[in-house]
Amino acid sequence: MNQLEFNKNQLQMDYFSDSYRKFEEDFYRYSALDIPLTFLTDDIMLAMAKSQKSYFKLNKENAKDYQDHDFMFNVEPSRDNNLVRLCCYDSTMTHISKNRPK
Repeated sequence: MNQLEFNKNQLQMDYFSDSYRKFEEDFYRYSALDIPLTFLTDDIMLAMAKSQKSYFKLNKENAKDYQDHDFMFNVEPSRDNNLVRLCCYDSTMTHISKNRPK
């Protein structure tokens, strides 16, 4: 997906779904960022679209527990509009770091 396609809102999150609420809950459980998730979702979706990956990484420097966390999504076509793909949160995977700050 290129920038123009992204700007046409072809990749979206369903902010009113249980999937998004679970993502929000997990994100705030691990994130040490002071920026609300609402302000990050477009950047997260753009990064996933450009990298053609269905996950994004919260690196250990920005995590409360100093571990890397991968947030995995299923990207599915919308039932209402076949031009739109929805990012549906699936799960989080934590990578244990041996070099944890003290």
